[in-house]
Amino acid sequence: MAKDVTTTSEEGFASTNQIRDFEVTIDATGEDAPDTLESLLAAYGSCYVPALRVGGQQRGVDDLGKVEISVTGEQNDDDKLESVSFDIRVEADVDDETGQKIIDRANELCKVYDAVKSDLKAECTIEGNAF
Repeated sequence: MAKDVTTTSEEGFASTNQIRDFEVTIDATGEDAPDTLESLLAAYGSCYVPALRVGGQQRGVDDLGKVEISVTGEQNDDDKLESVSFDIRVEADVDDETGQKIIDRANELCKVYDAVKSDLKAECTIEGNAF
């Protein structure tokens, strides 16, 4: 099964992404829309929420209630992502040991967590005079 997204940029550094019937704008400069790293961090946090909920259910917490994740991406001197941290807050009464078990399971379930591994690289082709 494949997931398909079409990214189009007419000029400059902003791109429009067609995702099924949805359109998402990302601006590498961050001037007119979220920048690329902010978009990645938002996708990461959004993927982690259901992973936490399922991880909680599988570790004895049926309902985490409200979940809020403060996602921080630290950049290196080249403005590339160096590290990511999550400050996770949940409504449910969860002790430290259970919370760690939920996080460990969420790490196994989160598709973005898996996708940011260093050996995943895009295979690229380029076609000139295409338009």
